[in-house]
Amino acid sequence: MKPHPLILGALAGLAGLAAISTALAAEAPAKTDARVEVTFSSPDKFADVRDAYTSSDRGRDGILSQIRDYLVSRADTYVSPGQKLTVTFTDIDLAGDFEPWRGSEGMDIRIVKDIYPPKMDLEFKLTGADGAVLKEGKRQLRDLAFMAKLSINRNDMLRFEKALLDDWLKEDFPRAKSG
Repeated sequence: MKPHPLILGALAGLAGLAAISTALAAEAPAKTDARVEVTFSSPDKFADVRDAYTSSDRGRDGILSQIRDYLVSRADTYVSPGQKLTVTFTDIDLAGDFEPWRGSEGMDIRIVKDIYPPKMDLEFKLTGADGAVLKEGKRQLRDLAFMAKLSINRNDMLRFEKALLDDWLKEDFPRAKSG
């Protein structure tokens, strides 16, 4: 019995994906040189990191990944070379909420109102190149006036949370003034 060409093509494609996956996994340790390390403590217990009314772990992990990537991308601006900022999120409540009483058609739409502000609780530690602790603490980030701020990217689902993180970074890690 001859193997079907479609099956052979699918197997070749899977082999290619496996090679790509292996290559990506090999690159993962390179991220340890980043200036920011972000972790999430018990994310399944966070107040609201849902992508839908009946959320999934995959949806939550996708949102947390975007938050992590954003914070890491901002590191060059606020953390000097040689320093390391370690951030552990202990709770997150995204701006807005789901209002299931709107019916089945609107149940999975996040409604953003003043009564649903973004909230983030975190612990952080900034260390120098020698490993000495330069600054550490706990923060409860809140912005009750989040709806009054102008946003460049109104299509970004996490724009309010990113603004909250930017405000925190500006407050705790002022940039060095360029001469």
